[in-house]
Amino acid sequence: MRTYRCRACGAPLFFENSVCVSCGSALGYSRAEHDIVPVDAAGRYVDASGLVWHVCRNLNLSGCTWLAPIEGDQCFSCSLTRVRPNDADLAGLGNFAVAERSKRQLITELDRLALPIRGKHEDPVDGLCFDLLSSAQGPVITGHVDGVITIDLSEGDVAYREQVRGMLDEPYRTMLGHFRHEVGHYFQWQLVRDAAVVERCRELFGDEREDYQAALARHYAAGPATDWRASFISHYAAMHPFEDFAETWAHCLHIRETLDTAAAFDLLPLPRPADPAPFRDVVSEVWVPLSTALNIINRSMGREDLYPFVIPAPVLDKLDFVASLMPE
Repeated sequence: MRTYRCRACGAPLFFENSVCVSCGSALGYSRAEHDIVPVDAAGRYVDASGLVWHVCRNLNLSGCTWLAPIEGDQCFSCSLTRVRPNDADLAGLGNFAVAERSKRQLITELDRLALPIRGKHEDPVDGLCFDLLSSAQGPVITGHVDGVITIDLSEGDVAYREQVRGMLDEPYRTMLGHFRHEVGHYFQWQLVRDAAVVERCRELFGDEREDYQAALARHYAAGPATDWRASFISHYAAMHPFEDFAETWAHCLHIRETLDTAAAFDLLPLPRPADPAPFRDVVSEVWVPLSTALNIINRSMGREDLYPFVIPAPVLDKLDFVASLMPE
């Protein structure tokens, strides 16, 4: 996450602040300015061009601090949610707030990377939307189909998520990780269309035309090949080329966001935007030393590694390819 400061008093702010704890100013997040801005007593903010913005109507429902263009309306991030739990589902609404927080973080990442985001309400064919479903109403399968990302809100419950992580023997499982992974499927669908790009993608990840259901059944019946660590970032990535791409995309976002956060807090230098290094070099020369240090810091606190993954050479090539699809 980036560093923010209150425009009224200069105190540090965090991404989800709706009020400055130092001076009491009410706040909202301006997607246009990529910044936290002060709002008046009526929840309004007037930008430099004279446009009036309003605090999202979902502030009390999901903790959304973003600004909307119309009073009483919802912000851009909230507009991407097509389905949410009903008001009587209190457990679902609790986990819904967790999911929406992760989605807002995802959208800010995609904005900084200049990746195009269009909602289904704007573009019914190629647009993006989210169905955030409570499993209290029945089983929910997290996934992506034709721009619709479905998230099982049970993943917002730490105990449930850890139980699933242990059952699947995963080193890492978070709500934000789910969003990053599933949006990877969406952007493969959107960005890997040109014949040359498709060919290079298949060289790195394999032929995505392989029968997905057969690969899924094989993966859960027998698991990945014993040498999967030589070519994949995770054992789930070894299941099918689609999953390899999505896992690699998620890790690209993990790495870029954490490096940006470290740079924002002056913890390390990064290549200058005017002279960017290849992403594989950034991973090898900056990310690996940083993540190693962060892992050791976590261990010093008696916690598990922050980034419990090893990045072999074939994965560096995949990360480099995924990063090349991102404009920034």
